[in-house]
Amino acid sequence: MMNQRRQFLVRGIGLAALGASTGPALADSETSRRFHQALERNPRLSVYADSSGEQAGAAQVWGSMPPDLNGVFYRNGPGRFELGGERYHHWFDGDGFAQRWQVGGGQAVHRGRFVMTKKFEEESRAGRFLYPAFGTRIARRAVKNNDSVNVANTNLLPFNGAVYALWEGGSAIELDPETLATRGVKTWRADLKAMPFSAHPKMDPDGGLWNFGNAPGGDQLAVYRLNAAGEVTRSALVAVPRLNMVHDFVVSGRHLIFLVPPYAMRADAGLSLAERMRWDGGARPLRAVVIDKNTLELRQVFELPARSVFHLGNAFEDGGCTRLDAVLHEGDVLPDPALPMRGDMRDYREGRSATVQITLDYASGRAREARLFGVSEFPRVAPQVVSARHRRLVVLGADGVGKDLILNTVNLIDTDSGKADSYAFGAGWQVEEHVLVPRRGARAETDGYLLGVAQDTRRGQTVLTVFDAHNIKAGPRALARLSYRAPVCFHGNFLAT
Repeated sequence: MMNQRRQFLVRGIGLAALGASTGPALADSETSRRFHQALERNPRLSVYADSSGEQAGAAQVWGSMPPDLNGVFYRNGPGRFELGGERYHHWFDGDGFAQRWQVGGGQAVHRGRFVMTKKFEEESRAGRFLYPAFGTRIARRAVKNNDSVNVANTNLLPFNGAVYALWEGGSAIELDPETLATRGVKTWRADLKAMPFSAHPKMDPDGGLWNFGNAPGGDQLAVYRLNAAGEVTRSALVAVPRLNMVHDFVVSGRHLIFLVPPYAMRADAGLSLAERMRWDGGARPLRAVVIDKNTLELRQVFELPARSVFHLGNAFEDGGCTRLDAVLHEGDVLPDPALPMRGDMRDYREGRSATVQITLDYASGRAREARLFGVSEFPRVAPQVVSARHRRLVVLGADGVGKDLILNTVNLIDTDSGKADSYAFGAGWQVEEHVLVPRRGARAETDGYLLGVAQDTRRGQTVLTVFDAHNIKAGPRALARLSYRAPVCFHGNFLAT
């Protein structure tokens, strides 16, 4: 695996390769100026502003916290976008800000702090950005490997007694589960050092997990299987032609499934990685790449109409087919998260995204879709049904109020009927990913709670939200409101205690 690892890291044109050229930094003060001017007029942009540093505080609880909801809700997202008068161009570039919500005894206590990556510490000492980022080209310091540019900003995974800050381009970063202090880079196995470890691992019923790594342009997926003790028991490199950004995947009983959108990779060292990814939907399809779990070999590739994709829900076997959920976006969506960085709110145009269930028929080689929901993102299922048959899917949505459609609704979809149990927070709110938390011993997917975070942009406060999973439309049974704004998070997981 050592020689294969070396070839994998060299062949890709990932973030590390962007530091190979010399030239000026393209993070700039003009982007910062435009953003802060817009922020004075539009408080909703506050969720894209910098965090000043470590946070801690007890939330004021409105309503009734469930007495049997006990544990820690770990979250992660970008928190630093500006340094030395310069501002990143893309939302995905910000340095990771890890958060934990301790829930129990009717209370909720919050803590947040930056992940002290090598990049974060070096740039903090220098007082300016040094390394390339996903959507911003910077070339002030040489890049040694993927972890030189690891922002650790996408997910927070509690696993085997530790907590890991994840980012799809580099290693997991281990944190202290209580204090969130950074312990250092996690190398799962010596021959896997600095290999990408995706931000969307999938747990197995036996307590282990599956994950993957990808170097855009390298045309290989690295696949990992870890047991419950955190040991890599199986790994493989799977050839996938014309591979580009793959952010998420799903695991069924027999398969690992990846959706590969139709991007072509420009070979231009003067561009950021995001800028190198050229939308090619007119010539290429969206591909569903299926890998056999037993052999870790490519089984089959299906073609679908060209769309882009970030997140998938769940997958399960259905006779001679596999069914999976995905949120598909019309056209190239990579520029959208860059808009608010310069003061423009994202515009979710009607029909731009939709949650669908895809059926892959192995005998015919065809894929078909069933639409489940309109404008949406961040699909999740109950943890007890991952890789098995599920009938409920959580997504965020937009209620369509105002010119700028932002995610401000939570929805629990019945995947059989297509009906959704929904709640809209209304104007002035931006909702983050919500997760299903089952009661102890629960089998039904709605036997438990829906837990998430929402940003009250009018008050500049972050709020933990708790719903009864069987009755979302009734609204939150509890809101735990902080007196301050915490950075917006991408993803997280609840660890019951």
